[in-house]
This record gives sequence, C-alpha cells and structure tokens, in this order.
Amino acid sequence: MSHIWQLQEAKIHLGNLIEEAEKHGAQLINYQGKAKAVVLSIANYRKLLKPKNTLVEFFQQSPLVGVSLDLDRDQDTGREINLVPPISSVAIHV
Repeated sequence: MSHIWQLQEAKIHLGNLIEEAEKHGAQLINYQGKAKAVVLSIANYRKLLKPKNTLVEFFQQSPLVGVSLDLDRDQDTGREINLVPPISSVAIHV
C-alpha cells in the first residue's frame, strides 16, 4: 500500500522512501497539500515502460481473430460529371 509523504519528510527520509517503494509499491509525495509526485521502484517503473504486447500479438489476441471480413470493393466508378460550364454562363468580352 502506498504511503503519502510530505515533501520535507520525503527529503529527510529519502532512503526510507525508496525502500518503501521497493517493498510496498508507489509512494506519493504531497507538496502544499496536493499530491505532486510519485516514487516507484525501478522494477515497477520498467513494467510501466514495457509495452504489454507487440502489434502482432495484439492482433493475434483480438476477439475478431477468425472473423471473415468482406474486403471487396464495389467496382462502380460513380456517375460522370461534366466539368465544362455551359456556354450561357461564360462571360464574353468584346
């Protein structure tokens, strides 16, 4: 269980704070009445940095493994559009 340390207490007892982090997990440090920092053991810190799974493992463990997806696209190219404006809308300068 984490302990909440006041900043001055944490400074004075830094060695104890580190030991507590190793034995009991995250240690919170309060400054001016608010939680401002956390001390973790190096083992817990490395766990946080390590990705849970690789991307390949993520997809292999997906609940959608084995689901058949329809990936065929409709071959319809859409309607033809005339991009040339009609003659009546073109301004003629003389």
